[in-house]
Formats: sequence, C-alpha cells, structure tokens
Amino acid sequence: MRSRARKTVAATLATAALLAAPLSAYAAVSQPTLSQAAVSSVHVQRGSLVSAVPVARLSAADLDQAAADTGFVGSPKSRYDVTAYRVIYRTVDPWGRPTIASGLVVLPDGKRGALTVAEYLHGTNGTKANAATVDADSTDRLVTALFAGTGLAAVAPDYLGLGLGPGKHPYIDTRSETSASVDLLLAARTFAARHGVVLKRDVLVTGFSQGGRATLGVARALTRGEAGPFRLGAAHAVSGPYDLSDVELPAVFDGRVEPHVATLYLAYFVTAWDRTVGLYDHPRDAFRPKYAPIVEDLLDGTHSDEEIFASLPDAPAKLFTPTFLAKLQHPTGRFRQALREADQICHDWTSPVPVHLYTGTKDTDVVAANADSCATTLNARVHSMGNVDHFGTAMAAYPKIVRTFSGWAS
Repeated sequence: MRSRARKTVAATLATAALLAAPLSAYAAVSQPTLSQAAVSSVHVQRGSLVSAVPVARLSAADLDQAAADTGFVGSPKSRYDVTAYRVIYRTVDPWGRPTIASGLVVLPDGKRGALTVAEYLHGTNGTKANAATVDADSTDRLVTALFAGTGLAAVAPDYLGLGLGPGKHPYIDTRSETSASVDLLLAARTFAARHGVVLKRDVLVTGFSQGGRATLGVARALTRGEAGPFRLGAAHAVSGPYDLSDVELPAVFDGRVEPHVATLYLAYFVTAWDRTVGLYDHPRDAFRPKYAPIVEDLLDGTHSDEEIFASLPDAPAKLFTPTFLAKLQHPTGRFRQALREADQICHDWTSPVPVHLYTGTKDTDVVAANADSCATTLNARVHSMGNVDHFGTAMAAYPKIVRTFSGWAS
C-alpha cells in the first residue's frame, strides 16, 4: 500500500518542476493559513475553492523523460506541456464536520473548451511533505501530469491530513477518501473554468495501493450520483487492499505480506482507526511498552517514511501486545462491523462501466487475492502484470492506463 518507500523519480522531474514564470504571472488567489481557512469553513459549501497556486510547469519533453527515468516503459508520448497547481478546497472530515484539504490540478497548456478529467488516487503515505502538492519529486505528481500531457484535465487529492491539510490522516477511511476526492472534482471544476476549461461529466478514476481501494469508493459515489454533475467514465485500480477482512489482514498474519511492511501498515491502520472507530483506551493497551509512548506521534504526518520504518520493529508480534494482536487476528464487536462496512466497496454497488483491477504475482504488500475476491462480486476484470512486486505492478500498469485514458482526450 506504500506509494513512497523509496525515491523513484529522477532529477529530471525536480529540475523541470521549477516554474518558468513568477507566481504573479498566474494571478493566483492569495492562500490563507490553514487555521484561518478552517475557522471560516463552517457552513460553506463542500468543494468550494479556497486558493490556488502554481507549483510546476513541465514541457512535453520533460514529461516523457521523467516517465522514462522513472520506469514507466511504454507510456504514450505527451502531446502537451502542462502546468500543475496546488488547490486548497473545502470538504468534510470523517464525522461530516467542515475542514479543508489540498489537492493537485494539472491542465494541458493552451487547451481550452471541454475536457475529460482523470482523477489519480495515491497509495499509502505517512508524511505530509511527501504529498504530490508539496514534493516536486513525487511519483504521484508525475502520474497525474502524464494524464494531463495527453490532453486530459487531471486531479489528485492529497486526502485529509496530508499535504497542507490540517490534522492527522484518517488512513483507510473510505468515507473521507471518497469525500475528499469528490470535493476536489468540484473545486477543480471552479478552478478550470477560470482557465477557459469546462470539465466533462465523465470521470476517469484510477489509483494505486491505498488509492486502488479508494478508486472503488470514488467510482461508487460517481455511480450513485454523489458527485454533483459528474458520473463514472472508467475505473482502473492497481494493487488495492479491497478485502480487508478475508484477504489482506489474514495475509498480514500468515506471512504473505512481508513482516516489516506489515508492521508499518498495521501501525498506521490501528492508530488511524482508533481515532475513527475506537480500538483501544490507551496506547499501552495495544502496543508493547517500548512503542506505546511513540507510535501515535510517529504517525502524525511530520516524520519521514525512512524514520517511521526504522523506528518500528520488523514483525507485528514485536509491536503489539499479545491480547491486541489476537484482537486484530480475530475481530469482534465494533471493529469487526467497521471492517465489514469498509469491505462493502466490492459488494453494495454495480458499476455501469467495466472495472479493471491490476495485480502482480510477487506483490508482498497487497496480495493479488484481494483483486480476485473483489472481482467475484463486482464483476471486475483482473489484469495480472506478471511476476512483479507491489511497485513493479504500478510501473507495468500505469503506461497502459495512461494510454487507455488518452483515448478520452479530445
């Protein structure tokens, strides 16, 4: 589920990300501090645009070189230079209370009129500064820009609590992943109109890892008419943990998920779900004495991936108390019900368009059986990328997805 356990984007993208014009040339809206925006957000419509500033300008050649350097073999050639903007917009938290979030909007330079929008949803990220709106080296920023380079309007939410969003990220919370993604579409519609662009109704949704799972939540919302004027045009999800109860959590404990990686995921998951679901009264009830004083702060969004990984033990049994570990392996009560509700993303809706799920046979982060389980009830099409790991699945899948989505560019 990780999106950034290692740096993969070459220096080409970092260099290309430098703006070729001063910010004043874009007539950007002045950006308030997050505390000011949060206070003023009460009773304001979801999806309202708070501010927008340009963060990168990339030529078509820059995009092609960055894609090649990153390992996206077979990506279609970019047809347009693009400009990426960081937008701040109004949305809601997991309890429906007003808040704000940041997201990326990337437009093809010089293209006006009606454009189809592609929404990219990123994988697990425990660090605010690694978000696509902030980090010039972000692979997530590159993927989003590649869609715009084909002539699409492209957007990518940071989700709540990441990028410039206040507070902690509610990890694997389908409701807020969906609302933050849908509300970014609404904010992007307002922003695009200022640049002479109208966003068409059909939305092409894709995501990797955590974002693969979020893809199904957003696709479901689009299908149910929960995204204003937008509707689902396509859904392509890569290596997502769609079935937490019957596939991914069992794989964590039987060794199919690499143990150190499993420890990171579980720490993030448990601390986040304690805030949204309620899993323990005090950290010492869940974590062993060495980690109980540090684990919640470690995952507050201010620590790097490397620091988080190095601070956690190499197996879940070394992080959690025996009693809590048994609770994770055999959920009951509110926890079990919350898992079952989360897993409904593959069960309680029918897609009007084919859903495509991408897997890798050597994936030891999110096991391929997640897709098989989901496809059974959602009638999705599973595409194996072959003998590749978690990141290799994304490297193989995204050139194909970019090419497929490029057919919607007009």
